[in-house]
Amino acid sequence: MNKPEIGVYLPQMGFTYDQILHRTLRCEQLGIDSIWLYDHLYAPGMPDYPSMEAWTLATALLSRTERIRVGHMVLCNQFRHPAVLAKMATTLDQISAGRLALGIGSGSIEDEHSRLGLAWGSFVERSERLGETLQILHQAFADESIDFTGKHFVVKDMPIKPGPVQQPRPPIVVGGVGEKYTLPLVARYADVWNVPTYALGELEHKISVLRSICGEIGRDPSTIVMSIEAVMAVAADDASLPGVRHLAEKRFGIPAFGLKEGGLVGTPSMIVDRLHELQELGFGQIVLFTHDRGSDETLDLLTAEVIAKL
Repeated sequence: MNKPEIGVYLPQMGFTYDQILHRTLRCEQLGIDSIWLYDHLYAPGMPDYPSMEAWTLATALLSRTERIRVGHMVLCNQFRHPAVLAKMATTLDQISAGRLALGIGSGSIEDEHSRLGLAWGSFVERSERLGETLQILHQAFADESIDFTGKHFVVKDMPIKPGPVQQPRPPIVVGGVGEKYTLPLVARYADVWNVPTYALGELEHKISVLRSICGEIGRDPSTIVMSIEAVMAVAADDASLPGVRHLAEKRFGIPAFGLKEGGLVGTPSMIVDRLHELQELGFGQIVLFTHDRGSDETLDLLTAEVIAKL
């Protein structure tokens, strides 16, 4: 069984640039595979909290690193026209020598849209827009040109040159578990399917649904990398575990974070055992919130006592 890709999720709310750069460089030095940002114009529910823009920050981090992959978990499809996004993605893939991961979803925070005067629409409409964006991205990366007419977007003979460094394209990560709209888009267009924290209690069922949809459309489900997003609270030893668990519950205790369902609270050996279980389920990418937002101590422990044992 291949070792899964291990990424660290660093949602940038409250971080200065120097703080998030330090964590990114530390992850690269330690051999962690990827870091992930969020795509919100302000911290959800906390509009007065500092939060840097997602794409600009990813560009800066990729320009200061050499090996680590950088992506978003996930971009809001509503914020950028898909042809502009395709141009941004190919440009950043060129700048980074092929280290961009292109995570995208249909949008999750209505209040951001209201403040911007952007149409929110129904979930059906947002899913339709995401589907058209995914078609446009595939076309742009394959042909270095877009000629597309859809219900929501029309693009006529638009060149996208240079194309991406990664072939056939930067990996497209689609996040979500909706069985009627999102999983069919995953089956048709995603290279990576990310299960968000709120669905950690339904892993086997959602995997079964995705495989069924793949069967219906004739896609081999093994061509989709299964990814999971989960909070990890790792303690150096049994004595320090209660304090680590308390901090994790304080920061990530609401049901949407799936702290209990994720099963990643414990000493390194306990974390390794749970990651092996996720490997057995077929997950090839594991993206971790850390309970203390990426401290040096936790990143060191993660690499030396967890990743090294996988």
